[in-house]
Amino acid sequence: MKTRRLTALTLALACLALCLGGCGAAEKKESAVGFYLDTVITLTAYVQDVSVLEDALKECGRYENLLSRTVEGSDVWRLNHAGGEPVQVSEDTLRILEAARQVSERSGGAFDVTIAPVSTLWDFTSGAAVLPDAEALRQAAERVDYTRVAVDGDKVTLPEGMMIDLGGIAKGYIADAVKAYLVRRGVKSGILSFGGNIVAIGKKPDGTPWKVGIQDIDKPTGAYMLVVRSEGGSVVTSGIYERGFELDGAYYHHILDSGTGWPVQNELASVTILSEDSMLGDALATAAFALGTEKGLALIEGIDGVEALFIARDRTITGTSGAKDFVLDE
Repeated sequence: MKTRRLTALTLALACLALCLGGCGAAEKKESAVGFYLDTVITLTAYVQDVSVLEDALKECGRYENLLSRTVEGSDVWRLNHAGGEPVQVSEDTLRILEAARQVSERSGGAFDVTIAPVSTLWDFTSGAAVLPDAEALRQAAERVDYTRVAVDGDKVTLPEGMMIDLGGIAKGYIADAVKAYLVRRGVKSGILSFGGNIVAIGKKPDGTPWKVGIQDIDKPTGAYMLVVRSEGGSVVTSGIYERGFELDGAYYHHILDSGTGWPVQNELASVTILSEDSMLGDALATAAFALGTEKGLALIEGIDGVEALFIARDRTITGTSGAKDFVLDE
């Protein structure tokens, strides 16, 4: 009996030592969902406490209040209402504007954050199929010119009458920032969905890659045309099916030509960018789409560590030289 009691005591002490050495709640797959940036955001990760994901959603709200064109008092709102005067902005806004400038230069202005005078004339969300006034659109397009954004230290100046809209790049920046926040909080495995931006944290717990579906251009949301792997990077897709309307037999979508103000008209239905940086992927998806397959391919091939998949309206798929390494056989 004494021996049994000693054995039981030894086992109990061993279990206590194990717990003191790191016994805690097991990580499990959890999700948190919110609506920010006009997008349903779903954060899924293996965590001990779902509150980590809920805290990350609050970060989305903080960034939205900083970067949204429509939130009064945001950096972007203040710039657009400054009447040509310099505006002091945050480090986040400066980083985004610098990245936007670089993509604009590389793409010859195919991507341009000063598109706001044009984009504000279009309504792709209410369901109303109404075209903007052609003359108003022409005049608005004349005020689109990224080269006129002046940055001096932490102050930014827009000429009076110009406006910026960071909708084509800020979502990627926020996705990267939320990923970094979760990694700092100890998350090692997760998949973050920001609408057309999908960002992975590491691999799945079993060591296999995450699978990311690329929307079938002719089918309802959730039907995939391709599936690609992600081991911690970003997958950003921009397509004409996301927002648009049909009128008198023509389809008008939200990817606008910075030169004319009208929706881009070319052979493409979507472009997917595979990269480490979701902010870069966000801007490049728009730029590559606007350029079309041939010029878009040349743009992406010239950037290290970035691949792209171009899907034409006739369902032809064209990829950059390394894109095939990411496509999975399903």
